Amino acid sequence: QVQPVESGGGLVQPGGSLRLSCAASRSIFRINAMGWYRQAPGKERELVARITSGGSTNYADSVKGRFTISRDNDKSTGYLQMNSLKPEDTAVYYCNADLYYSGVTHVGRWGQGTLVTVSS
Repeated sequence: QVQPVESGGGLVQPGGSLRLSCAASRSIFRINAMGWYRQAPGKERELVARITSGGSTNYADSVKGRFTISRDNDKSTGYLQMNSLKPEDTAVYYCNADLYYSGVTHVGRWGQGTLVTVSS
């Protein structure tokens, strides 16, 4: 069963940057629409950023101007560039993606998540 796989999380100081990546567990699959979500301890999962199949993007107000969602031209990998990180950005970040290959699309597949910790 194909699913997204996230990478790039870790510990970073406030004001620092991280780039998260999301790719399908089977490399022949491509990413269509994709979203990054996060869940902090004791809180509900929330949408951080989303990119449509056509490349349109939208962001949560809390990350506008600091985070950027993007995708490779061949749609093999999606990214979340996170700048000016704050302690309140600490959370597990999840990729949710529509994965397609040869006319078949697996809609809304969730990755296992990657932990981002912002702390001095």
